[in-house]
Amino acid sequence: MKQFILSTLAVCSLALGQAQTQAPYQGPLTNMKGSEYKFTVVKSLDATAVQNQGNTGTCWSFSSMSFFESELIRMGKGKDFNMAEMFVARKAYPLKADNYVRMHGRANMAEGGGFSDVVNVIKKYGMVPEEVYTGKKNPKENHNHSVLEATLKGITSAVANDNNSKIDFEAMHQAVESTCDAFLGKAPEKFMYKGKEYTPKSYYEATGLNIDDYVFLTSFTHHPFYSKFTLEVPDNWNWDQMYNLPLNEFQEVMTNAINTGFTFAWASEKNKKGFKFKDGLAVVPEMPFSEMSDDEKADLTKKPHAQFKVTQENRQQAFDNYETQDDHGMHVVGIVKDQNATPYYIVKNSWGKDRNECDGYFYASESYVLYKTTSIMLHKKAIPAAIAKKLGIVQ
Repeated sequence: MKQFILSTLAVCSLALGQAQTQAPYQGPLTNMKGSEYKFTVVKSLDATAVQNQGNTGTCWSFSSMSFFESELIRMGKGKDFNMAEMFVARKAYPLKADNYVRMHGRANMAEGGGFSDVVNVIKKYGMVPEEVYTGKKNPKENHNHSVLEATLKGITSAVANDNNSKIDFEAMHQAVESTCDAFLGKAPEKFMYKGKEYTPKSYYEATGLNIDDYVFLTSFTHHPFYSKFTLEVPDNWNWDQMYNLPLNEFQEVMTNAINTGFTFAWASEKNKKGFKFKDGLAVVPEMPFSEMSDDEKADLTKKPHAQFKVTQENRQQAFDNYETQDDHGMHVVGIVKDQNATPYYIVKNSWGKDRNECDGYFYASESYVLYKTTSIMLHKKAIPAAIAKKLGIVQ
């Protein structure tokens, strides 16, 4: 690990964060011991230390906050950051509860969410350092929201399904807030940090981030290209919209982002057969899994194989058939190539550092990313100018 120094006077006075920050990914250039994969770094960008979301569905917050921490590094604001992921989750739960009731119980009321949730919370409430708000009653325990989720679902379901009385939103909001306080702790309205008083809003403003600079992109054919639409996935409970690009330009954006110094938050899935985090790899082989023997499946993470050729059509079909689902948020911080010149993205996860041999990172083949990505979040200046112009994005 490498310690960094805050680089501007304004941020020096702010003294953001206390995380150990690591330099551009320096992990093993293979995915695990005994593997024949040999990676060469094409581009690797700064990221903060790997965190652990514990037994929660809050990957959307962890990956987004990791992304914004890298953004602050890119902006020259210093390199020691650790923003409170659970402050964002704490503020999102009541918003989700209100929506669930207003949708008559026909919406998402769970731990999951999307990158837009983080953007919306920061706009509305701001952000705080981890040191100020951990969302834990016992700092030695991992995060666990299972009982919290069940309790909130019970409250909101009872309200939404009560046909015999007028809904008392004020009482419902009080019950939700009290429940969140009981499990996560009360979110600070003001706090002292490094000798200075902040509100979450003033702390966000002091970072220098402009949340309006960040956009969401995807690539699907059931909506027109170069337009914005609401992606139909359960965790997009607030119906936020994203820009739609043809797959070749979507790929160009991701590659351009990394090569020009911008990381991006990545929404994909973790439940399919090619996602092997324990083995430090995510791949989509050319041969269908249904045609593979057990030995061939086991061999996938031991040496490079030909990758599936992704097209706009088969990508769309996988989404339409629920084969591709939006169930995990991560943070892409670089690109490597294997010995066959096949590109892979360097992905920072939020499951701690001890669950694989890559210190909590893994390598996702370009085919996997093209096939399984549901959306990305990145700075609008990471988009090639010609593509941004087609989208109507002013950079």
